[in-house]
Amino acid sequence: MAPIGHENLARVMPDIANEARPAVAGQLDWVGMGEIHAPVSIVGADGQVLTSGARVDAFVNLKRPDVRGIHMSRLYLHVDKALSAEPVSPCSLRRLLKQFLDSHADLSDRAKIDIQFDYLIRRPALVSDNTGWKSYPVRVRAELDRGHFTLELGLQVMYSSTCPCSAALARQLIQERFQLDFDDGQALDYPTVLQWLGSEQGIMATPHSQRSIAEVEVKLAPSFQNLPFVEVIDCIENALQTPVQTAVKREDEQAFARLNGQNLMFCEDAARRMQLALDADERIDDFRIRATHQESLHPHNAVAVATKGVPDGYV
Repeated sequence: MAPIGHENLARVMPDIANEARPAVAGQLDWVGMGEIHAPVSIVGADGQVLTSGARVDAFVNLKRPDVRGIHMSRLYLHVDKALSAEPVSPCSLRRLLKQFLDSHADLSDRAKIDIQFDYLIRRPALVSDNTGWKSYPVRVRAELDRGHFTLELGLQVMYSSTCPCSAALARQLIQERFQLDFDDGQALDYPTVLQWLGSEQGIMATPHSQRSIAEVEVKLAPSFQNLPFVEVIDCIENALQTPVQTAVKREDEQAFARLNGQNLMFCEDAARRMQLALDADERIDDFRIRATHQESLHPHNAVAVATKGVPDGYV
């Protein structure tokens, strides 16, 4: 008996997902693949192409209750081919989602994709001529729902927040120390006060600061033709004024201390700053903001959330 060749094996392989009926019938909102590893390319604000490793979720709905499953391998192959061929853009994502649906024409009328990766930007120091890389976790979410295309960008920005309450309490302690060190009515000369201000007792208390995280999701206007990660990141950092730094010398650290002292923020203040900045951007139809201050005083975080038109229940 002649051995069976690979071509014969392929012809007789069972396709259970396509042939078998479900034991329990029902429509499914989303079916697909999560955490697909793939390279992704993005055209940056300077026109240069950034390539990074990404994790991709790809889904379609299953509108037919009598069908057991979708063709997951088709989703994977479409993702692999599309992300390897060209930089991600609104046009390329819409085309990719249409390919999802064309390959599931009898099963699905909705498709979505979620791409997450790190966006590296080289940032200058505040004062010195040093520069360094900052990594921003970002994501692209796109959905094609019966011909209606929507696109959202998500990103995280780390910044420093100095507590206004502890700043006021620290100033009070400095005042009280001044009263202890100098008698009421004592004639004070400029050099003496200047020396005291530069001493440890002159700054006997400091306000507490913490590394904080801004999580922002924006829904872009339909007319937008690119992915403005850098523009949105800059918008958030300019609103907050105290983004974390990369390479620093003493002059940069001093400038950062000044920025913190001039931008005392509760999490509510940070959220409102970002809200105001995004409200003014006509390219953004909708947004969600979450400001998380990882408290140095408490073992828990302080959190504030702001939205534009999305449900208030987002946390």
